[in-house]
Amino acid sequence: MAKKLSNKKETSSSRAPVVVVLGHVDHGKSSLLEAIRDFRITSKESGGITQHIGAYEVEMENNKTITFIDTPGHEAFSAMRARGTNVADVALLVVDSAQSVQPQTKEAINVIKRCQIPMIVVLNKIDKPEADPEKIKRELSKIDIFVESMGGTVPSVNVSAKEKTGIPELLEMILLIAEMQELKSEVDCSVEGLIIESYMDSAKGPIATAIVTRGTLKIKDIIATDLAMGKVRSLANFQGKQIAQALPSQPTVILGFEKVPAVGEKFKCFNSVEEAQEKIKREENKREINVNIINPDPDKKIINIILKGDVFGSLEAIEGVLKNLPQEKIILRILKSEVGDINESDVKLAEMSKAQIIGFRVKISPTVLAMMRKDSDNPDKKVRIKTFEIIYELIQEVRNGMEKSLDSEIIKKDVGKIKALVLFWAEKNRQIVGGKIQDGEIKRGLRLEVLRDNVKIGNGKIVELQRDKKVVEKLVKGDECGILFEGNVKIEKNDILSAFIEERRKSEL
Repeated sequence: MAKKLSNKKETSSSRAPVVVVLGHVDHGKSSLLEAIRDFRITSKESGGITQHIGAYEVEMENNKTITFIDTPGHEAFSAMRARGTNVADVALLVVDSAQSVQPQTKEAINVIKRCQIPMIVVLNKIDKPEADPEKIKRELSKIDIFVESMGGTVPSVNVSAKEKTGIPELLEMILLIAEMQELKSEVDCSVEGLIIESYMDSAKGPIATAIVTRGTLKIKDIIATDLAMGKVRSLANFQGKQIAQALPSQPTVILGFEKVPAVGEKFKCFNSVEEAQEKIKREENKREINVNIINPDPDKKIINIILKGDVFGSLEAIEGVLKNLPQEKIILRILKSEVGDINESDVKLAEMSKAQIIGFRVKISPTVLAMMRKDSDNPDKKVRIKTFEIIYELIQEVRNGMEKSLDSEIIKKDVGKIKALVLFWAEKNRQIVGGKIQDGEIKRGLRLEVLRDNVKIGNGKIVELQRDKKVVEKLVKGDECGILFEGNVKIEKNDILSAFIEERRKSEL
């Protein structure tokens, strides 16, 4: 169990740099990572990596190591940035030297600048005949990224992930930048770290990949994020080999969380289970308070949903799409987004906030099924729960629910016009009017707007429609007609009677 150190002097120790790779979607980030991994994986044994854990280490000949986060620009790194957290020490900006600087390249540069971490420009795919690294450097200079060969301060390395050339030079450059930063971390202090990846294993339970940022994580330590806690049952390195402790910058697989922690969340060690539970309770109370926040726009409806998913990668993707749904007419509020089966606490939160529970590739716990059967006849307690296996269907269901909550739109459609020429008879709110159809098709029963000098002065309807003193159902443009008008205005010669229908149209976001 990790103890708080009161009088013991904290000691610093050098640590490995943590590297993240960013760039345009097809400029070779994944192939570069594969080339680095194949080039020098930290392993003295055969077998290499046994599972995908979100991070891995490479070891140089001088026994120095580098940690790579291998979900760059996607779930883990995006979640870290969203929570204001930064675990990386060096960023690799990958640009295809046979193409050009793309919008996503510029976005990656902005991310790196916001994180305030050193950058290395990696000019990839130099094996292609059309590769032109100098052109890329000139394009980068136009957006204020000046590489060293052009008189700037940003180092650049030419590589070919396909041919595995330039990889040693890139790794040496990373170590050089790390050495200049003099990266150190406390090892004899309270443990802190960051969740890189997490999921629910049907046999082992919640599993998380973490990088310790300070302190030394050990088996039996009590750890907690904002909403998940546990006691460390086992630690493993990125190759699945059991280890007794995890030091700063070392990617580690943790078994022992009571529920799946969120990707990008910080975790700490606590002296007791009670202390960790108290932290969780405080965070849950904050969440409950947030649920009851008054709608800032009273003219808009709110739909509350609770998301449960099998892995955080899926949840991050779903949440991203849902947040981008149009919300000009209705607000979609995600109260909770969590990995794991739908449980009793989800239902209680849904009851309190009148939320719908949406699950992706998860089960409904037996306790919840029993609660649903018990409350089936109580509309005040009934909670809507739906589960999906396909992301598209889940998104469409939420969108449809938002649209159903909107009031239907009434669309007025003009169908014809009559010019009043003769007034035959009038009594109370009825008149017999002779006229000529100027436009469209006129039918018995249509509603009318009465226009005088292009100004609306009243409303009415056609009670009866005649031609040549015979009752008819409809007439068209050019026909002369007589109508029995009923309305709230007295028609005069040359008034225009504009006939219309109203259609109820389903509202769209």
